[in-house]
Amino acid sequence: MPTARTFLTVAEAAELLRVDTSTLYRAIRAEEFPAVRIRARYLIPTKVIDELVDDAIASANTPAAAGVLRRPA
Repeated sequence: MPTARTFLTVAEAAELLRVDTSTLYRAIRAEEFPAVRIRARYLIPTKVIDELVDDAIASANTPAAAGVLRRPA
């Protein structure tokens, strides 16, 4: 899911991730989520979102997850 822009605002990233902006701000301040700070504003590199999606898809393809994702016969 490549994105066209280089950076997203916290509100845009939170919307994509379907979390509240305050949740994302807390994760950024706790250094649990990468962001670039420019004065008082945080920006999220779109590459971070893309890698997060790729990692989630890759982990869903593990043998353990395959049993969860498999539809019942």
